[in-house]
Amino acid sequence: MKHLLLAMVLLAAGFQAAAQPSANAARASAANGQTAFMRAGCYACHGTVGQGGAGARLAPFTLPLEAFQIWVRSGTPGWGFISGMPGFTAAVVTDQEVADIRAYLASLPAPRAVQDIPLLNP
Repeated sequence: MKHLLLAMVLLAAGFQAAAQPSANAARASAANGQTAFMRAGCYACHGTVGQGGAGARLAPFTLPLEAFQIWVRSGTPGWGFISGMPGFTAAVVTDQEVADIRAYLASLPAPRAVQDIPLLNP
């Protein structure tokens, strides 16, 4: 019973910590994120506004910062030029830049629905 109670307390503490924004998230800048997105070369695969291309579409973006940071740092296991994404160390993209890139992607509007684009509806 003590182990169950301890597990529940630790789980609740973990959820509370995850719900609180990190210091980087609190001061994230979409403008700086756009600059970092371009400088790190993210646009080459994901497009200049996260629309996708060789890489996945990233906008609109709702992944929590902590999960995004793990994804950026880890990349796709066994990635290659054909598929996946390389990991980026903090020497390439700092933690603050990851937070800024996430803020930039979150600031991008969702694409218009197909039925709202006249050229796609003859």
